[in-house]
Amino acid sequence: MEKLERILHVDDDEDIRALTKMVLELVGHYQVQQFSSGEEALQSAEKLSPQLFLLDYMMPGMNGEDLWRKLKAVPGLEDVPVVFISAKSEQDFAEGLIEEGALAVIVKPFEIDHLCEELEEAWATYQNRSS
Repeated sequence: MEKLERILHVDDDEDIRALTKMVLELVGHYQVQQFSSGEEALQSAEKLSPQLFLLDYMMPGMNGEDLWRKLKAVPGLEDVPVVFISAKSEQDFAEGLIEEGALAVIVKPFEIDHLCEELEEAWATYQNRSS
């Protein structure tokens, strides 16, 4: 099973980016590349070779789902899985994203001390699907 190491994180909220990066790097020991918008992420994503996209769903300009579609069109990133973070907590919303292929939807406000665990569970699900 391949170990999760590289995460591309996009969130328009600076505080959430800072907190998420700190936890993912210090607790999970991941390499985290962050962007404040979908446009920024698209400009750099191909060069970063992420293993997982962690995308805020509701962002100005381009929402997380639109960004995910555009990232999947980038050569080499077609099969990179996604986990969404969203303030939308409706069950059918999350189920819809998962039906479209998302590994998980983490609802804001989320337990920051459980974030690494949730990503590892999602990654394990992805690894099991792929094998």
